[in-house]
Amino acid sequence: MRSTGDGTAAGGPYPLQGGAPAEPAPRHRVTAQAGPRHESVSEVIGYRGPTACAAAGITYRQLDYWARTGLVEPSVRPAYGSGTQRLYSFRDVVVLKIVKRLLDTGVSLQNIRTAVRHLRTRGMDDLTRMTLMSDGASVYECTSPDEVVELLQGGQGVFGIAVGVVWRDVEAGLAQLHGERVDTGETLIGHNPADELARRRNRAG
Repeated sequence: MRSTGDGTAAGGPYPLQGGAPAEPAPRHRVTAQAGPRHESVSEVIGYRGPTACAAAGITYRQLDYWARTGLVEPSVRPAYGSGTQRLYSFRDVVVLKIVKRLLDTGVSLQNIRTAVRHLRTRGMDDLTRMTLMSDGASVYECTSPDEVVELLQGGQGVFGIAVGVVWRDVEAGLAQLHGERVDTGETLIGHNPADELARRRNRAG
């Protein structure tokens, strides 16, 4: 069971809906609301546009368009004009890869925007356990195998995206590419973004 954020308890799977929920809020509904920021690799390392494209499997034209339209904006450093480089966080790159998969399967841009906002509100542990299911029209969040089965049995789910698998794919891809420390501007070559986070947590502990 999980709270929907409006005081009502809800189970899954959760249909992700845009806009404000109707009153009273229906069961199983999740709205994309702003949530607390969690400590993540995004506070330590940024990735330039070409690196983000390579890890997410998208073109630079897609990256640029999504940034300019606000679909997926770089959370580390936006472009301030000619000569400046956008810097994307690790989480940004995961979201980019998920957006690409949703678009490839015909999900509407409106539903993708809602899914992106929803992903932004979840903690790292939540994301690694989450599966996004879609029937091509709506996107649903599932956090357990039983919820996936429930959705499939209802005839709604057509395909699923295991966010944890995407997370690991991006992690492996970025380990072969260049990152940039946000605080010093140092270029990091062939690193694993999770290693930097582990070191950061060890220092804090």
